[in-house]
Amino acid sequence: MPAELFKDPTSTILYSNDGYLMGARIADDGQWRFPELNSTPKKFEKALLTFEDQYFYSHPGINPIAVGRAMIQNFKAGKIVSGGSTISMQLIRISRKGKARTVYQKLIEMFLALRLELRYSKKEILALYASHAPFGGNVVGVDAAAWRFFGRTAEELSWAEAATLAVLPNAPSLIYPGKNSEKLRIKRNRLLNKLRSLAIIDSTSCELAKLEEIPREIHHLPRVAPHLLDRVHADYKGEKVTSSIQYNLQQRVNRIVKKHQINLEGNQIHNLAVLVLEVESGEAIAYLGNTEKLGKENHGNQVDIIRAPRSTGSVLKPFLFANMLSQGEILPNTLVPDIPTQIAGYSPKNFNLRYDGAVPAQRALARSLNVPSVRMLRDYGVERFHFFLKKFGMNTLNRPANHYGLSLILGGAEGNLWNLCGMYASMTRILNHYNHFNSSYFLNDIANPVYIDSKFDRGKTVSQSIVKASAIYQTYEALLEVNRPDAENGWKSFSSSKKIAWKTGTSFGFRDAWAIGTSSKYVVGVWVGNADGEGRPGLTGVSVAAPVMFDVFGMLPDSEWFEQPFDEMELVPICRKSGYRAGRWCEETDSLWICKQGLKTEVCPYHRLVHLDQSKSFRVNSNCEKVSNMIHQSWFVLPPAMEWYYKKRNPLYRPLPPFRDDCLTIEAQAMELVYPKGNDRIFVPVNLDGSRGKIVFEMAHHDSDMEVYWHLDGKFIGTTCGIHQMELSPAEGEHLLTFVDEQGSTLYKKFTIVGKNARSVVHNN
Repeated sequence: MPAELFKDPTSTILYSNDGYLMGARIADDGQWRFPELNSTPKKFEKALLTFEDQYFYSHPGINPIAVGRAMIQNFKAGKIVSGGSTISMQLIRISRKGKARTVYQKLIEMFLALRLELRYSKKEILALYASHAPFGGNVVGVDAAAWRFFGRTAEELSWAEAATLAVLPNAPSLIYPGKNSEKLRIKRNRLLNKLRSLAIIDSTSCELAKLEEIPREIHHLPRVAPHLLDRVHADYKGEKVTSSIQYNLQQRVNRIVKKHQINLEGNQIHNLAVLVLEVESGEAIAYLGNTEKLGKENHGNQVDIIRAPRSTGSVLKPFLFANMLSQGEILPNTLVPDIPTQIAGYSPKNFNLRYDGAVPAQRALARSLNVPSVRMLRDYGVERFHFFLKKFGMNTLNRPANHYGLSLILGGAEGNLWNLCGMYASMTRILNHYNHFNSSYFLNDIANPVYIDSKFDRGKTVSQSIVKASAIYQTYEALLEVNRPDAENGWKSFSSSKKIAWKTGTSFGFRDAWAIGTSSKYVVGVWVGNADGEGRPGLTGVSVAAPVMFDVFGMLPDSEWFEQPFDEMELVPICRKSGYRAGRWCEETDSLWICKQGLKTEVCPYHRLVHLDQSKSFRVNSNCEKVSNMIHQSWFVLPPAMEWYYKKRNPLYRPLPPFRDDCLTIEAQAMELVYPKGNDRIFVPVNLDGSRGKIVFEMAHHDSDMEVYWHLDGKFIGTTCGIHQMELSPAEGEHLLTFVDEQGSTLYKKFTIVGKNARSVVHNN
């Protein structure tokens, strides 16, 4: 007898964490054969032994009385009508794969049955039989038969259903649900009568069982999480896997997605994925990898989007913000430039194609402004941020940092929902553990998600984390902002009774829409788009992904908002206008909690003391006014380019007064170039008709009424006042642009013209 009786491939079976079947994949040989049972369902065991082998627990594998009775019956009938086989002998016959039913083979079965009884216990033999008995068609084993014939587990079978399955292996090819149903009914009822006569069931149960219908069709197995089943089949082929999925939550998420899918189909948006993680354990408790196709046409619905790399849009911005806070490189409200920007040929644009001049860092995060984010990444360093993302679990970054460049923060790299949700969960876990365990960090705070029930272990304490809990807290406070700019409607608002830190993202070309949110207990991630990469108008994170995310959060239990990690924070005066630590000349300050690392940041660079005449209309100096007659006043002054855009959006901003005419002075940095910046190589655009296009050069001046004289390569080319812009079409090669204002201040700019189409990259939010 072989060491292993059965080597048949088995189906891959997926269960929820509360024991519900969520899906199954047929075995490689085309049979529905569930993995072997550890025990036999009680009702099926009683019915089977009553029908096949009443003395199973008494004989050693062979029942001499049954064999003798079978010989007499066969002799009288003149043919084989009974085999006298015990369960043990039948199990041997099944394992030997259809050997001829001859006396010789029967003797072999009897001999092997004796050996079987020496190797296995009675319970084990019964479980093996229940796992491998044929039930007709391509159904093998009582587990598979219970689902295929009755749509439930074998443990949930009624007495009528258990009796039906008990008689099927006796003649699976002759009697089968939907085939010879009346014969099957007669055999079942005969067994029920026998169960009653043995007092296994009472007469009422017997009569009620006889009234139950015989199954006439095959049931489809559940398809609650088909894409997770595909993943399980790849990782645990042929095994029974108990996942971490919560069955009822998964069903409700499926219904939410179905509702939104119907609406999205109207805009030819066909695919949607949702992942819900429990923060503490990192376990996936809902996993919807894609939508089910609604009609005959397949739109890539088989693709598991949760694992598919897609352009990240803006969902990485919170990680940059948190890192810069953690390293003491910014404070939450530090003003960040939001002006036209070109860095080594890369020109990011905000989603609304406007500029604020200067914007608080946390406001830039909440509004998902692209230009401030790119400038922050440049200051922080692409290499450092790339290293952090990989350390934090973003394993889709398979190229060096310089391949992505500054576009890394705007979707220039690909990520998947699995990793991204895991990264948000890791940040939340760090903050939770710091608050709940005496301001400690733990080795396993940063962990990848799992989809199998696990016992999460925090691991040993460590001295520090790659990102500080205080920085995470302030990041989440910024992400509480539930208003997001919408291109067509001005502002789109979502209201929720639950406090959720959330971020949206939209990839270039409206191909990917993201929304990822976190509470203290859960992370919900949503992706919406087309699996084939087709972009669609209106496909933005805020308009299509965020509503799904909020619907899912609405079904989750409430959770408390995060505690503030005071041990890692310091209360300091902050300049109300600049967001920097208050300097000597900052008149309006607020006492705010900041990360202790933020004490390294510089004091406010934008407030300075100015000297005014008695009318407060002009600036003066000691060359034209007595010091005793001067009025000394603190003034908030932005650099010219930032000021130019800032004052358009902030009507209360006061530009510096000009110097009085009799005051001789040279204004420091009165002018600043807006475009181009640096020693740039500029690509000249080509018009649709093939003619050479023009480039718009732009500069800013502190004094909006000041005239500025423009010179190109020493030749005067024009004057501007107020709006300092000029269209030029220089020849290819190096050039020098010179600006001179009325007071003689001069600004120089060298640049090189290259005769190719200008390139500008816009990533949406």
